Amino acid sequence: MTVNEEMPLRAIILYDSRTSGGSTDRLIDAIGHELVETGAYVEKAKCRANADYSFVREFDLVILGAPVYYLVVSSQLLGALVQSNLKKCLKGKKIALFLACGSPEPMALTLYLPQVKVHLVRNRILSEKIFAPHQMDDPDEVEGFVEEILDEYEKADRGRPGSSQLQWDDEASDMVNAMPSFISGKIRSSLEEYARINGIKLITPEVINVARSSSMGM
Repeated sequence: MTVNEEMPLRAIILYDSRTSGGSTDRLIDAIGHELVETGAYVEKAKCRANADYSFVREFDLVILGAPVYYLVVSSQLLGALVQSNLKKCLKGKKIALFLACGSPEPMALTLYLPQVKVHLVRNRILSEKIFAPHQMDDPDEVEGFVEEILDEYEKADRGRPGSSQLQWDDEASDMVNAMPSFISGKIRSSLEEYARINGIKLITPEVINVARSSSMGM
């Protein structure tokens, strides 16, 4: 996928890292480079718990990432979501998440990603990725992550207000985002397919409840 050259995607990577020039920093640079290759405008900023994040409002896409230390997502990113105005400035923004983690992926999805996602229940999360140590310098892993982000961004952009595509209301979107990450994407796709088949333009909690009792079998 390539970004519209007339109105390039503006993306910012907000991250935490304890070691300058370490594996997390290299991963950030690789993600940024891959986005730039598609024609996007990209900046990066290291998180500080008490910083002013008003500048985030200038960007279309926000990528949040950090390593995991001793079973906890790196503190400056979590601190920024709790103590600063970051959460407020992310309102309405499309988000992608990644964690650098040596633990098995199921553990990371269950224990670590929710530490961040609990603060983003009203955001559209386009993609989430756990990078194991051996994947952090793998160009294919980085490329796949960026491709998924941009594909989902394009789908979400087609569904924005004023578009002929189907849309989600906030409560319905929150219901799906609260599900475990390994099934939420499949549920979202199934609901969108159900809506298209039935001529539904807006997915609401009521639509989800009806779909559950239908042959969709949620």
